[in-house]
Amino acid sequence: MVTRHDEAWRVTASVTDPEIPVLTIEDLGVLRAVELDPESGGERVTVTLTPTYSGCPAIDAMRDDVILALTAAGFAYVEVRTTLSPAWTTDWMTDAGKQKLRDYGIAPPSGRAETARSGPPSTIRLRLAVKCPRCRSLDTREVSHFGSTSCKALYECRACLEPFDHFKVL
Repeated sequence: MVTRHDEAWRVTASVTDPEIPVLTIEDLGVLRAVELDPESGGERVTVTLTPTYSGCPAIDAMRDDVILALTAAGFAYVEVRTTLSPAWTTDWMTDAGKQKLRDYGIAPPSGRAETARSGPPSTIRLRLAVKCPRCRSLDTREVSHFGSTSCKALYECRACLEPFDHFKVL
């Protein structure tokens, strides 16, 4: 049996990222919570989103799209909250979302984001090759640290000569 909460989550999770329309906000990992107020009979929904970074221009569009989707699904009162803590990380992206990025021509983040440390660093950061999402070659180079959005870098594949975005590990 599908509950009203399940329906609210399903509708919210289906909202797409306005900058990368093949990804849902669930794929991206920005959807943090969907809560129903039990006293409202399931009509009041509060959604919590964590933007990919504090200045993310897409968060307003995401909020508006969540409100539109939930009200169209019959939820009378929708509130969307944003939270910056804990900070979003690419570790929250789903494997399905990373595959969708590949299929769309964007190299997904690889590796894990660095977490808060206590004491001196114990690792040496290495820059690993980024695989071209088109031809799968590792013979690529970063052209610009900022691509079509701040969370992506612009790369060029030396094998197929195509430019592509790489979603940075954050």
